[in-house]
Amino acid sequence: MVVGTLYLVATPIGNLEDITLRALRVLKEVDLVAAEDTRHSRKLFNHFGITTPLTSFFQHNEAAKGERLIELLRQGKSVALISDAGTPAISDPGYLLVCRCREEELPLTAIPGPSAVVTALSLSGLPVARFAFDGFLPAKSGARREVFAGLDSECQRTVAFYEAPHRLLAALQDLRSELGDDRQIAVARELTKMHEELFRGTVAAALEHFGQNRVRGEIVLMVAPTVVAPPQETVREAILRLQADTDLSRREVVKQVARQFGLSGSEVYKESLDLDEEMEGKNG
Repeated sequence: MVVGTLYLVATPIGNLEDITLRALRVLKEVDLVAAEDTRHSRKLFNHFGITTPLTSFFQHNEAAKGERLIELLRQGKSVALISDAGTPAISDPGYLLVCRCREEELPLTAIPGPSAVVTALSLSGLPVARFAFDGFLPAKSGARREVFAGLDSECQRTVAFYEAPHRLLAALQDLRSELGDDRQIAVARELTKMHEELFRGTVAAALEHFGQNRVRGEIVLMVAPTVVAPPQETVREAILRLQADTDLSRREVVKQVARQFGLSGSEVYKESLDLDEEMEGKNG
């Protein structure tokens, strides 16, 4: 029995030129495209001359429509899933459909591409060797403050959230109430669009900046770790310390030091070999 494949296709978050060649090919070749908002996606289709049929697939019809799509896949039809912008199932519809495909052992694959949270983090200038994405912030102040309060004690990584533009100032006020004026944050707005903006600074500075005018566009709010301090030792000192104080293998030493300094394993491994050569030269 031949079954169809579900394709999770990432689409541009703003600039239409950010779509991949593979995404365009798949959207043209599949039998059906399930879109979060067919009116929005029609603009993308018209721009690139895509004539594949569209069907709506959004939060409130995901369960029922998902079963119809599963049946089409069983019949051998290929289906692409897209959201209004970015990668499907990442704070967008798609999770339930992916789960159903896994349950039914139906083939699925992803066509990678734009993601607002990854784009924002890369531009933020905040520490991103370790980060977390917590999706959309709660709409109510009490729930938001509870989320932010949790960051104060356990946040050892940058944490990113999606937020609606009309709630940004309220979210920043809640953030100030829980973490203070001086916490470092970044706010990305209108990514890849004409009026793209990346603000970085303290919570107090952000409130002053965004309080000047009406906030527009999609928002990614990023909160820096509790303490952003430079390492107190060099890479070489860390390698020597672990070699002297532990029984860890070279591989484990390299892994720990790479994590500590936010470096690649290959960089730290080369440094450890250089140290070995220096020690051999001294002993020789």
